[in-house]
Amino acid sequence: GDNRFDLLVELDSEETLRMLRPNFNLLKKLQVRGVIVTCPSDSPDYDFVSRFFAPALGIDEDPATGSAHCCLGPYWAEKLGKTELVAYQASDRGGVVRVRVGEDGKRVGIGGEAVTVLKGELIEK
Repeated sequence: GDNRFDLLVELDSEETLRMLRPNFNLLKKLQVRGVIVTCPSDSPDYDFVSRFFAPALGIDEDPATGSAHCCLGPYWAEKLGKTELVAYQASDRGGVVRVRVGEDGKRVGIGGEAVTVLKGELIEK
């Protein structure tokens, strides 16, 4: 998918992806928001696996990244020839992301489990 903010890296092996220990100081020097690393899944439960690193934003590794899957969805849809995909983001916390890619290959819907961690109200002064 189109993404002018992040660098996309595809690996051959899920084991390699899971074992990555990036040098976050070096990643901060890249002229990108973040680095998306992905590979085909070894599990029949998922189509692909990913990790997302954004130390330039103060997030060494994001546990579940919707914006990255808006890029990954069209990428894997084209490679796998399907428009409905199930992904696993292999952070320490881990997360399943369901991705649906529109017929034009540009519109992407994402879904999964979420937990409310904060509620608030904005008050106009």
